[in-house]
Amino acid sequence: MDNAKWTFGLTMMIVGMGGTFLTLWILGLVMDLLKKVFPLVTTANSPEKK
Repeated sequence: MDNAKWTFGLTMMIVGMGGTFLTLWILGLVMDLLKKVFPLVTTANSPEKK
């Protein structure tokens, strides 16, 4: 077997996984920022469901 192909494959796998986790981390930061910018407003006088 050609070791260059295995090395390239493993490198691409690691880079792909790293890129995926980096993207998920960035999306998590964006969601946290949006929660701080637009907080959930709860009112005390809201009608309750019966």
